[in-house]
Amino acid sequence: MGSGSREAGGAKAPNGGAAGLVQARKQLLEGGMPRNPRLDAESVRLALVDLYELWLTNKGAELGITTDSGLSVVAVGGLGRREMLPYSDLDLVLLHDDGASARVAEVADQLWYPLWDAHIKLDHSVRTVAQALQVADNDMIAALGMLEARHIVGDEELSNLLISGVRRQWRNGIRRRFDELVGQAEARWQRSGAIAHRAEPDLKNGRGGLRDIQLLDALAIAQLTDAMPGLGPDVPGGGLKQAHRRLLDVRTELHRVAGRGRDQLRAQDADEIGAALRIGDRFDLARTLSDSARTVSYSVEVGLRTAANALPRRGLAKLRRMPVRRPLDEGVVEHAGEVVLARDARPQRDPGLTLRVAAASAQTGLPMSATTLAQLGEQAPELREPWPKDALNDLLVLLGAGRGVISAIEALDRTGLWGRLLPEWGAVRDLPPRDAVHTWTVDRHLMETVAYASALSTRVARPDLLALGALLHDIGKGRQGDHSIVGADLATQIGNRLGLWPSDVRTLSAMVRHHLLLPDTATRRDLSDPETVRAVSEALDGDPQLLELLHTLAEADSLATGPGVWGEWKASLIGDLVRRCRAMMAGDELPSPAEVAPELLVKAAAGGVHVELTQGEGKFTHVVTVIAPDAPGLLSDAAGVLALHSLRVLSASVGVHGDSAIDTFVVTPKFGDPPDAGLLRQELIRAIAGDLDLPGVLAKRERETTVADRGPYAQAEPRLLWSPTATEGQVILELRAEDRIGLLSRLAAALAGCGVNVRWAKVVTMGSAVVDSFCLDLGQGDDQQRREAVEKAVLQVVPRPAPKPPEGNSASSV
Repeated sequence: MGSGSREAGGAKAPNGGAAGLVQARKQLLEGGMPRNPRLDAESVRLALVDLYELWLTNKGAELGITTDSGLSVVAVGGLGRREMLPYSDLDLVLLHDDGASARVAEVADQLWYPLWDAHIKLDHSVRTVAQALQVADNDMIAALGMLEARHIVGDEELSNLLISGVRRQWRNGIRRRFDELVGQAEARWQRSGAIAHRAEPDLKNGRGGLRDIQLLDALAIAQLTDAMPGLGPDVPGGGLKQAHRRLLDVRTELHRVAGRGRDQLRAQDADEIGAALRIGDRFDLARTLSDSARTVSYSVEVGLRTAANALPRRGLAKLRRMPVRRPLDEGVVEHAGEVVLARDARPQRDPGLTLRVAAASAQTGLPMSATTLAQLGEQAPELREPWPKDALNDLLVLLGAGRGVISAIEALDRTGLWGRLLPEWGAVRDLPPRDAVHTWTVDRHLMETVAYASALSTRVARPDLLALGALLHDIGKGRQGDHSIVGADLATQIGNRLGLWPSDVRTLSAMVRHHLLLPDTATRRDLSDPETVRAVSEALDGDPQLLELLHTLAEADSLATGPGVWGEWKASLIGDLVRRCRAMMAGDELPSPAEVAPELLVKAAAGGVHVELTQGEGKFTHVVTVIAPDAPGLLSDAAGVLALHSLRVLSASVGVHGDSAIDTFVVTPKFGDPPDAGLLRQELIRAIAGDLDLPGVLAKRERETTVADRGPYAQAEPRLLWSPTATEGQVILELRAEDRIGLLSRLAAALAGCGVNVRWAKVVTMGSAVVDSFCLDLGQGDDQQRREAVEKAVLQVVPRPAPKPPEGNSASSV
């Protein structure tokens, strides 16, 4: 921030040098003698602050810089913050009251030259208060430096004029300077990268570093946010204050080891620094830095978002109406671009609310409000074991949200909420990789794998188990023993807690146990050897579903590991192995219609339209049974009416008895309680009669509830699978896709529009993924043409990934 910097050389100091200052600093840093023990990092910083202040105070008195001299020395930078590091620059401002210029120049020379000649790095300036304020108003970096200004010696009134003036000027001008402040921070992050994921991080300028702490301080001085925001009672690592101290300690030891000022932690210095701080080896140090940097980074995200919302408005902006609270889920709304709790939400009585908030955040791409996370941390009770089905479903929605899952889990984790849901996560949190091929810490790698798996979810019949397997496949790391074996036991423990069926728990555990089996075998064994294929098939107990899950997990795991880990060669080897194993295994059983309860058969025989609504197994689940004369479009109408009343279909069974259709839906209300069965019946009768424009109403509802510019896009491409049946002319169509508002209604309408008859259907929703099976009577005509027509119609109504931008274009987001 100064007007000049000089490390050495030049004229000799006329009134004595700073050799004693350098010698005292050397003794402080070396230590090790009985009368001079080695100081820890924090003590070194405090001692250096005292040492520099003492020298400056004595020198100031010697030069006549006194309380009534019209001169003062102000420290900025490390000395201003009382965070003096061993070889950091000494940042000083000599303030004067616009007195005799010759006298001011003489004092400045006598103050600066001893420091230069002692080879102390000095960033200095000589200004009046007015000049300093003008510089701060025109130069963002200078302004941020002067916000840390602290009086050292001389006319304290003069110093206070600068300190109070620059802070008042900063507060008054923050509205016009905020965008520049954010832009500078983002440019710095782009240059220096994220500390948490760099092998040799920049502790000062990297994302999550010390400059970000100063950014938070600047926002707090502008009265836009807290400098040290509370992150929750169970925050890992001790919160922002502890993260700040750890970063300072590591940088202090880095200076001591290097023997000079340095910001970038070199790999060869990490072991020595870790030992000096009693942290451990370089891996322990990397874990500590990751934890600290991610805590700082999350705090800055919250701080910038809070500050942006708190910026003072002027002119027409003041007249804008308050942001609308848009419902997202039961007890969850969007407000001012954040996911917050609804006014009537009761966190203390709703254990699943945390997961619904996170799922809404991941799906919409909107951040969770810091206030909401703090409220959940203080009031939300633990989920009972086994988890309610509603909570498991919300977890699956969260895990199926694509890239949005990463920021959502990161926010939960930095505030201590994720550890409550998944206590086993602590062992992998911020755990550094042991080999260079891995880009991320273990916990971030698991989140990346989940994100990649969501884009591959339609390749498997059980996207729910794929998502859970992706989340847990490396959960055994950070513990003693083979992480695959340890992780399999943990997966069993977690699966039981989540309330999975015993068979699903076994599959999940097997996924974790064998997640390396396919890539290791494919790249290290002879695939033409039948014994290789037999060994893999036997290890998987001949389970084709497990093979399918492991195949997809292997790709997601590789993509999440780092650049170049997944490629055509590896994909072809694993694909060849899977094909050989599948040929050795028995095929999957075809879907079959569900049995119908006798009492429903009686009502179907009686004819008419009936709608029943009963409580389901979960707190928020209900069973809707629709009996009506069988006719084309009935399934579409029934599913559309449910969607119209914000009832999300979790599963459905569709069948025919005589002249009546019997459709049973397991649903969950998006908000509040379900509507009365009588109202659903009236709406269904209107829809059957053509008096209710379901497609138009559903399209409007989707537009109203979809975040702008995101559209009804999916993470994964939909997949259609055809299977023959024993009945001539009938086939089974299995659809694997992502859900959207009124999807079942749209699908049924598309099938009816193709002139095919749905004999029976089984619909299952797992989180944000659907696996729907329809037994179709294709009727007379060219079977292949009918199938192609059905596929075209179905693909027009299911969500698909957003189109990629044209070559040469790039998209960026802030």
